[in-house]
Amino acid sequence: MTITSLKTPSKSDEMLDRLLLRQEIEEFNAAYAEALDNGPLSDWPDFFAEEALYVITARENHNAGLPVGLVYCEGKGMLRDRIFAIENTAMFAPRYMRHFIANTRVVENRANGEIVATANYLLLQTLFDRPEAKLHQVGTYYDVFVRGDGALKLKERRAVYDNLLIDNSVVYPV
Repeated sequence: MTITSLKTPSKSDEMLDRLLLRQEIEEFNAAYAEALDNGPLSDWPDFFAEEALYVITARENHNAGLPVGLVYCEGKGMLRDRIFAIENTAMFAPRYMRHFIANTRVVENRANGEIVATANYLLLQTLFDRPEAKLHQVGTYYDVFVRGDGALKLKERRAVYDNLLIDNSVVYPV
């Protein structure tokens, strides 16, 4: 009879787990960008947990701890309402959006299963009647992920933009 002991995770095991988790978040963000850039927009709320928080806010407000934002949605219902308004009631010039999400970093893998991560984003907008794409927003996502139905879901996404001036219309989700 042989006695075996449980192997304690090594630094390389922890590093591999962290790399795999970062890759999973990068895949999530690529699918998120695809849904927003190419549609259908009705898929967007599916990236969030039922009790999610979605906020678009200025860096100065974020740094000051102020909850004020351009967009503030609590729960998946408000996210669905936002998409319904965009698709059915809002009036705005037609446009193409392109999301670029990079420099993903896993900040913390909490014991309760939450994953805290950040990523930088760049959002370009091209209006149908204009020849050039313009910078719409640049900033950082501050995210909290949970697992739901075997996949990552956003429990919280704070899109904190660095721009001092922003376009007068934030139509689509960031």
